[in-house]
Amino acid sequence: MISYWNKPAETMERAEMTQLQTGRLKEIVARLYRQQPFYRSKMQAEGLLPEDVNTLEDITKLPFTTKQDMRDNYPYGLFTVPMSEIVRVHASSGTTGRPTVVGYTKRDIGIWSEVAARALVSAGLSKQSCIQIAYGYGLFTGGLGIHYGAELLGASVIPISSGNTARQINLMKDFGTTALACTPSYALYIAEAMREMGVEPKDTSLKVGIFGAEPWSERMRQEIEAQLEIKAIDIYGLSEIIGPGVAVECPVQDGLHINEDHFYPEIINPLTGEVLPDGEKGELVISTLTKEGMPMIRYRTRDLTVLHREKCDCGRTLVRMSKVLGRSDDMLIIRGVNVFPSQVESVLLSFGETSPHYQLIVDRKDNLDQLTVLIEVTDAMFSDEVRGLEVLEAKIKAELASVLNVSATVRLVGSKTIERSEGKAKRVVDRRNL
Repeated sequence: MISYWNKPAETMERAEMTQLQTGRLKEIVARLYRQQPFYRSKMQAEGLLPEDVNTLEDITKLPFTTKQDMRDNYPYGLFTVPMSEIVRVHASSGTTGRPTVVGYTKRDIGIWSEVAARALVSAGLSKQSCIQIAYGYGLFTGGLGIHYGAELLGASVIPISSGNTARQINLMKDFGTTALACTPSYALYIAEAMREMGVEPKDTSLKVGIFGAEPWSERMRQEIEAQLEIKAIDIYGLSEIIGPGVAVECPVQDGLHINEDHFYPEIINPLTGEVLPDGEKGELVISTLTKEGMPMIRYRTRDLTVLHREKCDCGRTLVRMSKVLGRSDDMLIIRGVNVFPSQVESVLLSFGETSPHYQLIVDRKDNLDQLTVLIEVTDAMFSDEVRGLEVLEAKIKAELASVLNVSATVRLVGSKTIERSEGKAKRVVDRRNL
């Protein structure tokens, strides 16, 4: 049976949705021009005034916002309200270890809870559900985003966070968990651990999983559904926009419904910035239409996808995006954490014994992402005693873990071990077959 959390918004006719989006876009542009020096200066540089934006098509007149803009305005330069009105701050790591910061007003938290509740109902949850949230809590938006949506829905929440897999499984059985929220790779790891513990899916009450925070394929979905005997639902979000709840699949599993009354999507050519028509693959760009604390206009997500506007068999009229098909930049997502090759470079440059030649190798072993960093060291260092290399490896590993917020295996190799290129250096080898 198809259910909705907010049926009027989720099944709104296109003409009504366009009118709503247009009004909200005009309001947010006018407010940013009045209250946000960063956006005002960007608009002035283009010779734009708020009254130049009167239709949704006029959004293309506005400049893009990027992650670099967030770094350049660290920490609170993009906030549009005083800190006395900011009730929550989240952050994610940047290319130099400096986090990108987002702020939420009380109303923003309410909107986030609303779209997260929509996502959970779309996935099949109800007030009778018991959801085990195994996303990380803290500055990462995953855990708290789903948590607040589940509480608004009235479901029972088990805020277990990530890790301690045996305990996850035991509590899943004991507490009657019906829904699991975590990364897809961790879901497969849980399934493997269940087999090792002699726990069968029928020994639990699991019915559905809400999985996101990293790329995953249809093949991986099939594996999860077969091993856990559940429905595996894809959820999409990013902290720069709000967090989980920007888009989600329904049980039809034919694309993710974007909550476009709050988030206006575009698809662009990542090289030219040209807006592409529905059905063409390109980079997803999102404008927030209702956020107070830190609105974003034409934010380049760097995620590659396709938009479809045909009405879904579930009855929702919200525009759908395909599963994320890749990235338009060099960012990797490792176990739900954003990792940039330039972060690794910044660490290596602080060690005199290493050369500027390195390579990131990403594998998926035992259903979990594994990151290995190959690093060339000087000939003198490589010919040194083994103990010296071990000490250096340990130092680099510790520093990488601190900067990346994810563990990595470090392998020191001799000079010229890593293949050279006359063009761009091949910094990343991704073997995950996503």
